[in-house]
Amino acid sequence: MDQAESVRTPSSWVVVGLDNGGTCNNATVLDATGQYLVDHLVESPSLVTEGPESAIEALAEAFHNILDLTSTPLTLVRAVGLDTPGPASATGVISSKGSTNFNQKSWHGFDIRGALEARIGLPVYYANDANAAALYAHYRLFGADSTTRSSVAAIVGTGLGGGVVENGKVVSGAAGMAGELGHVQIPLHGVLENDQPVPQCNCGFEGDVESIASLTGIKKNLLPYWLTKFPGHPLAAEPIPTAAKMLRGYGEKDDPLALAVFGQQAKAIGKLFTIAANFTDPDAYLLGGGVVEAAPHFRQWFLNAVRESTDLRAEQQAAATFALVADLDMAGARGAAVAALEAVREARGL
Repeated sequence: MDQAESVRTPSSWVVVGLDNGGTCNNATVLDATGQYLVDHLVESPSLVTEGPESAIEALAEAFHNILDLTSTPLTLVRAVGLDTPGPASATGVISSKGSTNFNQKSWHGFDIRGALEARIGLPVYYANDANAAALYAHYRLFGADSTTRSSVAAIVGTGLGGGVVENGKVVSGAAGMAGELGHVQIPLHGVLENDQPVPQCNCGFEGDVESIASLTGIKKNLLPYWLTKFPGHPLAAEPIPTAAKMLRGYGEKDDPLALAVFGQQAKAIGKLFTIAANFTDPDAYLLGGGVVEAAPHFRQWFLNAVRESTDLRAEQQAAATFALVADLDMAGARGAAVAALEAVREARGL
């Protein structure tokens, strides 16, 4: 899907994608031919910390601003795709316990999709933010073949998000919580050192993927251990949260401590993808997150390490692709737009 030409036929229609985050909303427009009308990040304040009423107004403002920016008449918009961080239901109701971005009580159990739909007067389709990024990565990789292919994506950030796409559609599950790949517990043999404690996840699990392959995993589990093995390392003089954020820069310089940490993360994701291979046998394994924004040689090293740690049968190796998620900062909004576009097409029998 490429950026659209500036001239559009009068009969064309569009969908809007809105990616809602802790500080910013990101917006895009996708036309009926599958072309994006904006080729860069378009952000505005999300105001989620001010509560639902302010946040819904901010989303509505982002919606109208992207239409103005792309000179798109409101009458051409058929639907809106919205993604937010989870946990939330498949229909966009925030968890009754809230979440990282939605921790005020007014957010608990709040129907963010329904509220935005009522505010703008158009159908709104909801997706988890990692699911949306996974969907965009899938469509970007497979193009015209997207609706006949499958993929599994791991998005490494503060936590580990992900998405499972089958025949071009996100697998959402009965409660809307499918694709929570970070909380899949993995075998730790071959991942941890013999004297390394079993990593703990904030969700309460031991030894799930997120406890290793995430910024939180680095801070809580990996870095404290590896600093004992490299006592003279410069990062030992930094507070752990600061050191964790600096670690990628050291990895780009092939620092042994950093490569040990990221090597364990790659092994953990490889274990996850090995499980996925035996569940869904996807056409592609996709990797996104901060590592994608790293120096090219480092992200290629990391992708190769993940591939080498994924135990596939010979037939699967011949059929499957490993790739990085493209346009990560725009992937959420673009994936939300893809979900809306496919929903409109399905409703119209297109």
